[in-house]
Amino acid sequence: MRTKLLTEQHFHGAFGVDFNRASVEDVLYLSKEILKYGIGGIFPTIVTDTPENTKRAISVIKEAAKRQSDDSAKILGVHLEGIFLNPEKKGIHDEKLFLPLTAENFRKIEDDFIKIVTLAPELDEDLIDCLISKGIKVQAGHCLGADLKNCTGVTHLFNAMSGITHRGASTALSAIVNDDIYTEIIADGVHVSDEALKLVFKTKPQDKVILISDCLPVTKSKIGSFNFAGSEIYYDGIKAVSKDGTIAGSTVLLPDIIKRLAKNNLFNPQYIENPYNYHNIDLKGFAEWDEEFNIVKVIL
Repeated sequence: MRTKLLTEQHFHGAFGVDFNRASVEDVLYLSKEILKYGIGGIFPTIVTDTPENTKRAISVIKEAAKRQSDDSAKILGVHLEGIFLNPEKKGIHDEKLFLPLTAENFRKIEDDFIKIVTLAPELDEDLIDCLISKGIKVQAGHCLGADLKNCTGVTHLFNAMSGITHRGASTALSAIVNDDIYTEIIADGVHVSDEALKLVFKTKPQDKVILISDCLPVTKSKIGSFNFAGSEIYYDGIKAVSKDGTIAGSTVLLPDIIKRLAKNNLFNPQYIENPYNYHNIDLKGFAEWDEEFNIVKVIL
């Protein structure tokens, strides 16, 4: 099977590289390595940090994008997953660093390389209108709100949001029944059960499903424990969790997830196309897959 190259719009690092702490050289190294896995476009994702550290991380990623060579996954922009979240659904994020959802606070970290912002829509003051005016994708995540009318997408469905309920509304329920909402999902077998995946794949329009890894720096590395988002994270070979057991993110890349879905008859090639449409991007190159859904060749 031949497909377009994969696009990863939500991941925090790999090969030991953490986008919140990386140097320009680190980001360039990661972008070269990840192309070998059939991933041709990336949106490095930054977790909650101080405005100063956030701006530094964005500037590093932006500079790396300017210096990329052709043998690298194209850096398409930054996904800001942090600062504007709901403390009640903070996940691994440091709630002490959260800021009110205002345009004034966004200006503290603003950069034209920010392409996606995950936020809690129920806490919005005037931030969402500000982001929309700048053409930034607004995704509901780490939240409780069910009103998604001003959102373009939802961040890692089911995780760190109000779940499905048969009485009243919730973020997850609104995301599933709204056919216009692009919906990220981590299909690694740890973050979402296969039964829940089947529900999503049956109910969401196939062109609105966004497969993501949400993977951590530990992915494709020999790291055991590490500091991430201000917490010590422990990796047991299957999942990465904080001291209190909170899942911090996945430990596999997107092609690993696709292979797993294919093995369980849950994969649709349309899912590879969807980020291209969501972001209106055009990446050159293809990935060749064998019958067992291993990528055997990357063609540029």
